[in-house]
Amino acid sequence: MYSLTLLMIAGAVIFAWWSASRDAAERATALGRDACRNAGVIWLDQSVHASGLRLRRHDSGWLGVERSFRFEYSDDGVERHVGRLVLFGDKLVAFSGPRAREASL
Repeated sequence: MYSLTLLMIAGAVIFAWWSASRDAAERATALGRDACRNAGVIWLDQSVHASGLRLRRHDSGWLGVERSFRFEYSDDGVERHVGRLVLFGDKLVAFSGPRAREASL
């Protein structure tokens, strides 16, 4: 009886972790794609890759997960550049990569 309950709890925790990871990857994909489009560069491979994971405290003191992603882009179609972004929950906390073009007058 207890083993079935523990198995169900473990399954729920694993599913919640997997779901949160997929949500973060989808958010990172949208952010990387939008950054490349706004900068007028080519978003290579049409994906992001998880590159790091760490625990970090929220302002409230609760622990949260900070996920790092990388993506590649090219401004000329030949050279590849690496962009990086960091999400804490669903909030973007760090970004390095293509910058949006300035409007010309």
